[in-house]
Amino acid sequence: MSYADDDQTDDGTDSATSGGTDSGTDSGGRDGADAAFSALLEDDATDLYENAPCGYLSTLLDGRIAKINGTLLAWLGYQRDDLVGRRRFTDLLTVGGRLYHETHYAPLLRMQGEAHEIALELRTADGRRLPVLVNSTVRTTAEGQPLLIRTTIFDARQRRAYERELLRARQQSDAEREAVERERARLQRLTETLQRTLLPPVLPAVPGIDAAAHYHVATHEHVGGDFYDLFPLTTDRWGFFLGDVCGKGPDAAVITSLTRYTLRAAAVYDPDPTAVLTNLNQVLLQQRHARDARYCTVLFGLLTPDGDGFSLSLASGGHLPALVTRADGDVETLHTPGGQLIGILPHAHIAVTTTRLGPGDSLLLYTDGLTEARRPDGTMFGEQHLAVLAAGFRGHDAQTIVDTLAAVLDDLGERLTDDTALLVLTVPTPSTTDRVVQ
Repeated sequence: MSYADDDQTDDGTDSATSGGTDSGTDSGGRDGADAAFSALLEDDATDLYENAPCGYLSTLLDGRIAKINGTLLAWLGYQRDDLVGRRRFTDLLTVGGRLYHETHYAPLLRMQGEAHEIALELRTADGRRLPVLVNSTVRTTAEGQPLLIRTTIFDARQRRAYERELLRARQQSDAEREAVERERARLQRLTETLQRTLLPPVLPAVPGIDAAAHYHVATHEHVGGDFYDLFPLTTDRWGFFLGDVCGKGPDAAVITSLTRYTLRAAAVYDPDPTAVLTNLNQVLLQQRHARDARYCTVLFGLLTPDGDGFSLSLASGGHLPALVTRADGDVETLHTPGGQLIGILPHAHIAVTTTRLGPGDSLLLYTDGLTEARRPDGTMFGEQHLAVLAAGFRGHDAQTIVDTLAAVLDDLGERLTDDTALLVLTVPTPSTTDRVVQ
């Protein structure tokens, strides 16, 4: 039916001439809607970008910020000149976010060209934390070469608040709390039994080395994926490793067990640290399933007697750097930049570093459950704080160092959300050797 038909009254006269007002109102509404639609079509693209309800960020492949919209600048409290061409995307992340970016987010972008709904925290100009969800895609040239990274950032503060509210509501239910406690006790018995099978019952005695380890369980509801070991290769050569399998539960436990035994077997076949992790990478790739891909981060080291100390060769597959506390109290970070996750890429890059452990030197390996834990003020424990703490390890034996870190983990309590594995290797001085013997 046409508009002309709609405007006629029952007796065939035009509503406009018979004193009706509906036609004028409808016409005015249609004209207003048409005008609004035309205005949308003519909307300025720059305004749409700058004032979008989400943040937009474009970076070069090395992470340098090339473009950022006004919305994200307002959230962060920066001026455009503070960031564009001066800072990298990782500079906006918290310490834990940078670690996640290096070990998970960046490798995922390189492998798949995109990453979706990654939960991170940005640091604002005044030091506040801004929880966000991040989506990124790699823009390529016509020949398929990576050109830049485009990122969309969504404010997740309300989502976090909603999640906390749900948690509080759940905790207020006495009946549900009792059921949870009963289930937790049952799961604790199961997980502790399974967890014990994934770790060495005791560390072997290594001539000239004082060794200690600790495993801290953050929750008894799931089996963790952290692991460590120390074992002989020959009469004068020792292998050790520490790492973290992605995920929790029975599936992660299976990969953890496979990883431990593969590392041991590979080290016996060829103790070269690069060869050991390369072998592990191939084994994990063979076990991958598209619906349940598993990978890990790991450090593998080789100890060889060297006079009054030991030479150390350490290989990294995307794991956090080890720390060395020297006899004089200096703390060295054994950086292994570029080491990639094990079990994702067919030809993962294995980063290797070497050093020497002399009398009084201590080597600390740890998983990210420690550094990503929250302190009472809400900040992450972090690698820098750990390095400061490590300076106080001077002159202590391995068990004392482990006990110190275990006490820190206990103090963090519920703020510790992930399991933590610790392995400490110390070359005793004559005085500490006497204390250990006594």
